Amino acid sequence: MKVSVIGAGHVGEMTAMRIANKELVDEVVLVDIIEGMPQGKSLDMWESAPVEGFDTKLTGSNGYEETAGSDVTIITAGLARKPGMSRDDLLAKNTEIITDVVRKVTDHSPETIIIMVTNPLDVMAYVALEVSGFESHRVMGMAGILDTARFRSFVALELDVSVRDIQAMVLGGHGDTMVPLPRYATVAGIPLPDLLPQDTIDAIVKRTRGGGGEIVSLLKEGSAYYAPSAAVTEMVEAITRDSKRILPCAAWLTGEYGLNDLFMGVPVKLGSRGIEEILEVELNDQEQSALQTSADHVKSNLEKVDL
Repeated sequence: MKVSVIGAGHVGEMTAMRIANKELVDEVVLVDIIEGMPQGKSLDMWESAPVEGFDTKLTGSNGYEETAGSDVTIITAGLARKPGMSRDDLLAKNTEIITDVVRKVTDHSPETIIIMVTNPLDVMAYVALEVSGFESHRVMGMAGILDTARFRSFVALELDVSVRDIQAMVLGGHGDTMVPLPRYATVAGIPLPDLLPQDTIDAIVKRTRGGGGEIVSLLKEGSAYYAPSAAVTEMVEAITRDSKRILPCAAWLTGEYGLNDLFMGVPVKLGSRGIEEILEVELNDQEQSALQTSADHVKSNLEKVDL
């Protein structure tokens, strides 16, 4: 099997390295427009293989010929946020970039599954769906896994427990209107509201919503890449191993949760066909209202897209 990663910046290179290191596929192709960069990074990764102990082939390219026949394509190309910018501020330029990328991807890999990472993620996933003409189960966005990971990590810090014992769920758009669901969060099966007071949970929810911006403000240049690359790698593993994982991803909704014609973070079953099922969890009135607010924000951005 082959995976291509479009965009060899921090997120792209880390994703390529994680996939190769876990030997999820036979070959990883790293593509970027900067001459020599993807080739150099791929060669450097390959030279680590004898030490790390993996045999996944790594190829760097400035074109798309080497990506031909990719089973999964991960798109990280585009402008990154700077301090003070929201994900939405990237919309116009990244729409242009993603349109060009998706056309080239589909020309060489018409059967691929597309995982969108570029921000604003929910809108860029829509652009990929429209430009590719793919079935919606083959286009998705990496959002919920990252947002959920941040939520879980903050809970672990607060309780001083292992992150491995924490399960949580975050729905909605990948932005400040995302909808963490503390009611569905557990620590070793114990409901989170039984372990923390409401004001502490509210603070964790707020930090989760601003998790990406917090890192951007600290870094000054660039944005998060360790957690995002880990999240997208988990999606690739579920697809390439056909493991039927239940994971929160940005999926195209056609009536689920009362929402239509937009990408939103929801729990899905991921397997070799991509999104094999969208799961609907029961929401109370407050949670449904928050999800609708998030959906309205995504729709407002969709109206700005010019394809």
